[in-house]
Amino acid sequence: MKAKELRELSDEELERKLTDTRQELFNLRFQSVTGALENPARLSLVKRDIARIITIRVERQTAPERQ
Repeated sequence: MKAKELRELSDEELERKLTDTRQELFNLRFQSVTGALENPARLSLVKRDIARIITIRVERQTAPERQ
């Protein structure tokens, strides 16, 4: 998911997306260990999505302090 799309989500939707994405990462890691992972590149994409979500969440938390 792109950062622009994530910024359009509400705080609750963003938290839900973070939870879902972390669960997906857990499942992908589990598949990787068991040898059932079909697309290894998906791991890095999911990690990147998590980082984007966390970055946007931090931006929202610190934005009012700057003004």
